[in-house]
Amino acid sequence: MTGLQAVRWISLPTFVDPRGSLTAFEANNDVPFPINRVFYVYNVQPPFERGGHAHLNAEQVLVCVAGSMKIDLSDPSSTETYTLEDPSRGLYVPNMVWTRLYAFTPTTVCLAGASDLYDNNEVIRDWDRYVGLATRKVSASSATR
Repeated sequence: MTGLQAVRWISLPTFVDPRGSLTAFEANNDVPFPINRVFYVYNVQPPFERGGHAHLNAEQVLVCVAGSMKIDLSDPSSTETYTLEDPSRGLYVPNMVWTRLYAFTPTTVCLAGASDLYDNNEVIRDWDRYVGLATRKVSASSATR
């Protein structure tokens, strides 16, 4: 499974007691890849957005640890919208899926775990280039079946 078909929610192990809640996730266990980079996005002020790109190779899991936000995930032919607002649930985003993050509340903190270290050369920021690459990838994987 690739592209939007592979996007899925991941329930993150959460422990609740009178002291509060603790959520943790482990690479290759709760998340289906080794995590080589962690980053977080916060203080995004309206009407600003983040994303607007796809990654050639990197997989990600996104967790809204505070506040809420929306994310549009697209492939060349369709778009799915997700609302991130539960810190005990992550959204798995495979490589070669176009992302757009928006509708941040003032308190939003979005934590991301990525499979690869950041490499600007592997980030696709042009929609037309993305469509061309994604279409070729789908054609190539269909030919190998």
